[in-house]
Amino acid sequence: MQAGPEADFQEFVRARWSRPVRTAYLLTGDVHLAEDLTQTALAKAYRSWRRVSRSDSPEAYVRRMLVSCNSDRFRKRRVTEALTAAPPDAAGRDEAVSWADERSALLAALAGLPPKQRAVIVMRYWEDLSEAEVAETLGCSPGTVKSQASKALAKLRTHPGLAQVVDGPVCGRVPSGQGGDK
Repeated sequence: MQAGPEADFQEFVRARWSRPVRTAYLLTGDVHLAEDLTQTALAKAYRSWRRVSRSDSPEAYVRRMLVSCNSDRFRKRRVTEALTAAPPDAAGRDEAVSWADERSALLAALAGLPPKQRAVIVMRYWEDLSEAEVAETLGCSPGTVKSQASKALAKLRTHPGLAQVVDGPVCGRVPSGQGGDK
């Protein structure tokens, strides 16, 4: 690459590094895998930066590469990870621990979703993309995005770890039958 396109790419990465890493983290559930996935997607973007930078939205182009790289990860043989409900030897519960428990419950619930449903949930509700943008990113129809989101949300609603977090005192929700329903 010449100095111009290379400098443009470096500026793109500096300005946007944290967002694809966060998205990758939600897709993978592991900070190290998220960084590796982001680096893989950015390496692919670097190789074709002239085409990527000319697109309407280079960020969307790289996001699509990120989702594709994540899908490729499931095609390869890998060792599965077993998530635990709580860290060993937990101390007293304070606000930081509650937040960590909520986060762990959410990540465990996301990890239980099939890859496409997980990608739809992350893109739609974390990245706040429209159904059309998610469909474009995933290479499917908006109807597929809607059905995958519906199935994923139904699964998440029945996940025991999330039910405990939502119904517990952390979220302040009044359990059914205790004066909160009208």
